[in-house]
Amino acid sequence: MTNPTTHIPVFEKTVAITHSWLRELKSIAGFSDEKEAYSVLRVVLHAIRDRLTIQEAAHFGAEMPMLVRGFYYEGWKPSVTPKKLRSMESFLDSVAESGRRMEKNKIECVHNVFRLLSNRISAGEIADVRQSMPEDVRILWPQE
Repeated sequence: MTNPTTHIPVFEKTVAITHSWLRELKSIAGFSDEKEAYSVLRVVLHAIRDRLTIQEAAHFGAEMPMLVRGFYYEGWKPSVTPKKLRSMESFLDSVAESGRRMEKNKIECVHNVFRLLSNRISAGEIADVRQSMPEDVRILWPQE
């Protein structure tokens, strides 16, 4: 029988950090709650991940908090990445195909997640990821 008062600090820390990411995205995007922020963050992270090489996807994921990293990797099939979708339209379609109905404009949602990531991930890693994106998707990243 487990003791319900026993806490594992690393889990508590990653939950707290993840909530701070979601609160920040909620604020940036004007979402109604953290659940909406989570849904949008997850689908955009998957769209990014699926366009990166295996090595770049791993480098990018390594900079995320443990819990965010978990849903970033969820459902990943490295054997079929990177996907060769070369336009903003194909990138946005992959966000929409994820099963999440965007209550806000897809472009605005992607831009807001990119803003969050630029605030939370090292500038060098963001530059690498941004460079891996189709040219017309790069314009959605905040300018350095």
